[in-house]
Amino acid sequence: MNIEHFESSPFEVKISFHKVMEQLEEIAVSGSKHKSDYAKALLDSTAAYPELREGIKDPNQLNKYEDLIKDLLSDLFPTALSKNEIKAVAIPFYNITFNYTKRLQSILDEAGTDFDMSIRDFSDHEFYVMACCLILNNYYGYHFDFSRPLFYDIPDASGIMKHYRILYNADFIEILPKDNHNEITEDDIKLLMDNFDNLELWKEKFPEDSWVLKGFGIVSLFDSTTESAISNLKTSLLKPEDFDEGDKSKQENIFRSIYKIPDLRIGFTEVHLEENTFNLPLFDKIDSYILKDRSEINCNDVFCGQSLKKIIEDHKYFVISDTENYCKACSENPDNEFAQHLLDQDIKSCILAPLVKNNKLIGIIELVSSRAGELNSINAKKLSYILPFLTDRIETYYSEMQNQIDAIIQKEYTAIHNSVYWKFREEALRHINEPENKNSAYKEIVFKEIYPLYGQIDVKGSSTARNQSTEEDLVKQIEKLLSLFRYIFNLEKLPLIEQHIYELENMETKIKTEMQADSEAVIQNYIQTEIHPMLEHFESVNEDIHNHIDNYFRTLDHRVDMVYHSRKNFDEALSIINKHLAEVLDQKQVEAQKFYPHYYERFKTDGVEHNLYIGASIAPKNQYSPLYLNNLRLWQLQVMCEMENEYYKLYPALPYQLDVTSLILVFSSPISIRFRMDEKRFDVDGTYNARYEVVKKRIDKSHIKGTDKRITEKGKITIVYSQKQEETEYRRYIQFLQHKNLVDSVVEQFDVEDLQGVTGLKALRIAIVYNTESMPEKTYSYDDLLRELS
Repeated sequence: MNIEHFESSPFEVKISFHKVMEQLEEIAVSGSKHKSDYAKALLDSTAAYPELREGIKDPNQLNKYEDLIKDLLSDLFPTALSKNEIKAVAIPFYNITFNYTKRLQSILDEAGTDFDMSIRDFSDHEFYVMACCLILNNYYGYHFDFSRPLFYDIPDASGIMKHYRILYNADFIEILPKDNHNEITEDDIKLLMDNFDNLELWKEKFPEDSWVLKGFGIVSLFDSTTESAISNLKTSLLKPEDFDEGDKSKQENIFRSIYKIPDLRIGFTEVHLEENTFNLPLFDKIDSYILKDRSEINCNDVFCGQSLKKIIEDHKYFVISDTENYCKACSENPDNEFAQHLLDQDIKSCILAPLVKNNKLIGIIELVSSRAGELNSINAKKLSYILPFLTDRIETYYSEMQNQIDAIIQKEYTAIHNSVYWKFREEALRHINEPENKNSAYKEIVFKEIYPLYGQIDVKGSSTARNQSTEEDLVKQIEKLLSLFRYIFNLEKLPLIEQHIYELENMETKIKTEMQADSEAVIQNYIQTEIHPMLEHFESVNEDIHNHIDNYFRTLDHRVDMVYHSRKNFDEALSIINKHLAEVLDQKQVEAQKFYPHYYERFKTDGVEHNLYIGASIAPKNQYSPLYLNNLRLWQLQVMCEMENEYYKLYPALPYQLDVTSLILVFSSPISIRFRMDEKRFDVDGTYNARYEVVKKRIDKSHIKGTDKRITEKGKITIVYSQKQEETEYRRYIQFLQHKNLVDSVVEQFDVEDLQGVTGLKALRIAIVYNTESMPEKTYSYDDLLRELS
């Protein structure tokens, strides 16, 4: 047993029995003859040891007075109660204990020597302040309430941690000042009251070793294992980090203390009644003994009818006190399989308890033991104290997780952006709070008089690159097959093999000559339905052919059974570009929303495109000004430059070399957007506004008027517009960004070819300066532009 000693104390401790001796002296003079004689005899036996009255400083010296101390304290420690009371002599808070009752001595003997006999969660700081409060109360007569539950945690012979509440009796203690003590004033008291955490202040007012604690206390222990374990469980459940991390050993120790079963294990299984399945819990490190090594199972595959009904329908415990006997008893019904399933996990007794919230079953808590009889229908009743806390915490856990899921869905999968969320919430509340609206249709969400901004960074020639990667993979696979079939034909002169060689050669020629839309599907189907089954047949012909065929299959992607190298690199490169550029755009959007709230959405296709809508109807509580539209346009142009630079840094590391082009569409006429309830997304509203959508969809593939050259070009941003004032505005932005060395000094200008239903479009095109060191740490605002130009 290790005794904890605190680093510092305001006390010099003197273990003294002077108050007991003073009582004996009173009894010797005024008590009955029998009591008087007894008191005189005790006093005579202590006369030779004045240190018992004056005080013993070294606790190690107490052993030589053991019998004498027992006699002195016999009235306080009655022999008749020694086997029942858990009691000892102690110096409060010091963990100095002696003169144990038989029951306490037995508890300590069972615990062994390898444990700390220290008060739970009792720091040096708290000890020092409590010792000072003891002085204030005992010597100065104040009434500082520093009491709180104190516990010893002592293991029993089985290793189960038991918890004992500590109660002190300080009637036999006297506190005396030493010469170096400080007198405490009313001002000191007021200061100390507000400064529990300031240990230096307490040490200043009560210097170390400046008071004498003389006498002894009596500590009585109360076995509060169950109550303390339940309290610890509640505390643990209240800490999200403990619960999320699934500290299984900590939780199991708590249950072992409650049930006094050293090998008790806990598990949990989710129940989804809608799908009629049991599932592994979402939190880590908690086992499911119902599922064992499976992640999901149908409820009907676990229990027989009555057992299933007891848990799922009746919400009652399912208890097996002896799994082996239960298995024999169920030899003729389906429950035998489940009993054997438990025995395979060394489960000889178990309790399966339903966790129910609002009459809905959310899961099953599992208590299991490797010994028969340890868990039974009698001690199952203990769960009634625990389940409410577990149920509330797990239900809260799933609610929090559902909130996170909803947040992800809203962010990643729907068009309800934060800037317009207020409008949806307003309509939902109207529907909920006004009874007459509950059965009526929801109003459509429309925002009028708003200005659109559109931009995209597109992977140049992505369709061509995708076809090229497909062609490379198909040609490579056909070449591998031709080599393999020619080898087999040299050994096995079968006409069918020659036929396949002929067909593969024709396919190779057609692919290299002209790759058609259905070429990939036709060739893949041919290889997987005709070629591969034949190869599987030839694997058993001889060992050499088997090795060649095996080497061929090793080169294939196991997911599609085809050569998938170039296509995989293309897909990975496209994914990397989209993911990284989308992250840049999303991060910059957080900054842009601070200028003025506006609607934002972006899409990943063969590149990243985005829509922005700004106007007074988006944020009616904010005063709108055209200045915010100008600011957002400048911001968009800068962010496109930054995204191009981010791509430039990515380019060398891409598994497949792809180029990108950038485009901004300027549209100065206000439009309306409506949330399409059937599509769950925003779209332009009205025939007139549709012109904007037409331009968006057709502009990136258009050409410079009178040429066959695309308006977009690698390394440049193309700005498409239709009005002179838009050109003037963007030339100012370009001039500003040229000054900041973000774009090149040359500005191209040209007409855009006429599109179906749209004519008169013009464009500016400016080259990006690819220099990461020149990229600003912040995005310049419209005010910055005005200051520079003035």
